[in-house]
Amino acid sequence: MELPALQEIFQFWGQPRYRAGQVYTWLHRMGASSFDEMSNLPVTLRRFLAGNCYINQIKVEKKLVSKVDGTVKYLYGLRDGSCVESVLMQYHHGASLCISTQVGCRMGCTFCASTLGGLKRSLTASEMLDQVYASGADAKCRIASVVLMGIGEPLDNLDNVLPFLRILSSPEGLNLSLRHVSLSTCGLVDGIRRLAEENLPLTLSVSLHAPNNTLRAQTMPVNNRWGIEELLAACRDYFAKTHRRVSFEYALIDGVNDTRDCGMQLAELLRGMNAHLNLIPVNAIPEREYRRGGRDSIRRFAQLLSDRGVTTTVRRELGADIRAACGQLRRGG
Repeated sequence: MELPALQEIFQFWGQPRYRAGQVYTWLHRMGASSFDEMSNLPVTLRRFLAGNCYINQIKVEKKLVSKVDGTVKYLYGLRDGSCVESVLMQYHHGASLCISTQVGCRMGCTFCASTLGGLKRSLTASEMLDQVYASGADAKCRIASVVLMGIGEPLDNLDNVLPFLRILSSPEGLNLSLRHVSLSTCGLVDGIRRLAEENLPLTLSVSLHAPNNTLRAQTMPVNNRWGIEELLAACRDYFAKTHRRVSFEYALIDGVNDTRDCGMQLAELLRGMNAHLNLIPVNAIPEREYRRGGRDSIRRFAQLLSDRGVTTTVRRELGADIRAACGQLRRGG
C-alpha cells in the first residue's frame, strides 16, 4: 500500500496517521518481515496488525551465480506457487537489478523464453518490491538501479507498476530516484501514452528489433496491433512530454535483421530522433533456432549506424552461462 492509503486505513482503525508512517518505514526502509520487529509500535497495535494483515514475502527457491562475471540469478517463489526470475548485476556504479513484472508474458516475441508458457498473471506492486528488497538483503548491498526488463511486459501491468514506482522512490521508503530506473516495453502504444502522462523521470526502453513492419511482425506479434510508424510517433510524443530520451533495444539475429540493408533502414528510421540505440546480440534459447552473428558482423552493424548519426552501443553480456541474459528468463509454476 502507498503511504496515503495506509494513513487512511489507520485512521479508519482509530489510530493516528503517524503510526502508518512508522509501519511504512519499517516495511520499505528497514525491511521488516514481521510486525513483532516494529519495536516503536505499541504491543496492542502489533498484535492487531498481525491478526488482521500480512506482510507479503517471496522466497528464494534457487540461486545461480555466474562463474564468468558474478551475475546472480534468483528464482523467486510467490505465495500462490508461481515463480519468477530476477537478475542482479554488478557495475562500477553499483548493483543493478533486473526484475520481473508478470508471471509469464502474452506478447509472444519469438526470440524470448519468457513468452513460451504464456501469461499466468500480473505481479502486484508488493511482489515487484520484494524482488528488490530480497535481492538486496541476500547480496548485502543497496540496489543502485532497477530495470523492468525481466519476465513480462511492464505496460501490460501498469496499474501495479505505477504504485511500485511510487513506493520505490518515496522519501519515506527506499528513496531510489526514478532516474535510476529503466522500463522496457515491446511497444504497447497505449501504455506509452499513458506513461507519458505520468511524466516520470525514468528511462523508457522500447524493443524495436526490426527496421520495417514486415520483419518486425514476424518476430513481434505486437506489431500487428501497432506498426512501427505509430510506435515511433508515440515515442516522439513521449519525449516532447517528458524531455526524456527514449532508448531503443535491437536484438541482432544472424541473417534475419543484421544485414547492411537492415542497418540502412534502421538509420533512416531513427534519423532526427533524440534517441539511443542499444544493440543486443541475440541470446540462444533451446526452443528457437535464432543465432547471433560474429563479433565482426556486430561491430560493422554498430559502426554503420554510428556513421549515420545514430548514438549506438552494444550491450555488455552478463550471466549468459547461467541463462540470465536478455531473453533467457523463464516463468515457473
